[in-house]
Amino acid sequence: MSDDRTPIAGLVWQQIRYQNRLFWRSPVAAFFTLAFPLMFLVLFNLLFEGDIEIAGRDPLTIAQFYAPALAAFAAASATYTNIGIGQAIARDERILKRFRSTPLPPWVYMAGVVGSAIWLALIATVIMLSVGVVVYGVEVYPARLPAAALTLFVGVTTFALLGLALAAFAPSGDAAPAVANATLLPVAFISDVFIPIQDPAPWLKFIGDFFPLKHFVVPLQEAFNPFAGTGVRWGDLGVMVIWTVVGLAYALRSFSWEPRTGGGSRRCRRRSRTAA
Repeated sequence: MSDDRTPIAGLVWQQIRYQNRLFWRSPVAAFFTLAFPLMFLVLFNLLFEGDIEIAGRDPLTIAQFYAPALAAFAAASATYTNIGIGQAIARDERILKRFRSTPLPPWVYMAGVVGSAIWLALIATVIMLSVGVVVYGVEVYPARLPAAALTLFVGVTTFALLGLALAAFAPSGDAAPAVANATLLPVAFISDVFIPIQDPAPWLKFIGDFFPLKHFVVPLQEAFNPFAGTGVRWGDLGVMVIWTVVGLAYALRSFSWEPRTGGGSRRCRRRSRTAA
C-alpha cells in the first residue's frame, strides 16, 4: 500500500489521487455533485425574473443570488454528503478495516479523503460561478475575491469534517444517504439557498443562523453584490470554525473503522450469507 521511504506529503497526495479516481469512476456521483446543482441555476434563472430582496440585505439579481448560493451548496454536497455516505459504505464493506490493517497511517487515508473532497468542492464552485459569470452576467469584483476565497476555504473544510462526523453518526451505509439528506436539504431551504426568505419568523431565523450553511452562503453572495463591502465577514467564519471543531471532535471520538454489529450494507450482508 505504501513505501516507508515515501515522504508523508507524497503519501497524502497518493491518497488524494486514489480518492479522485474512485469518484470519477462513479458517473452518478459526479452528476449529482457537479451537474445537479447547475441544473437548479438554469431552472431558477428561467423561472424567476427581477431582483430578490431579503430583509436586512441589499437587492440581488436572480443570478447574483443563486450562482454563489448554489456554488456553496454544491461545495457542501461535495464534501459533507460525499464523505459521509462514502465512508459509511466503505466501513460496512470492510474497506476501512482493510486500510487500517496496512502500514498506511490512518490519518493519511483520512487526509486523502478530505483533500479529494475539498478539491472536488472547488471544482464544483468554479463551474457554478463560471456559468454564472459567462452565461448570466454575474459581475466579479476583484477587491472581494480574497474574502470570498477565505470563505470558500473555511466552508469546504467545515463541511468536510462534518462529513466525517456524519459517517461516524450514520448507523450503516444504507442509512447514510437518508441522514445526509435529512440534515442538509431542510437546512438549505432556510439558509437562502433555494428560497429567499423575505421576513422569516424569529424561530426560523434562529435555526438558519444556528447551522453553518447560511454562514457559508451569505458571504459568497455578498462577494458578488455591488452594494456590499469588501471586508471579511468574521462572524460567519467564526460560526463555521465552531462547527469545524464540533465535527472534528465528534469524528475523533465516534468514528469506527470496522462494521457495526447488525449495521452492514445489504451488499455486505449478501456476501456474508453467500460465504456462509
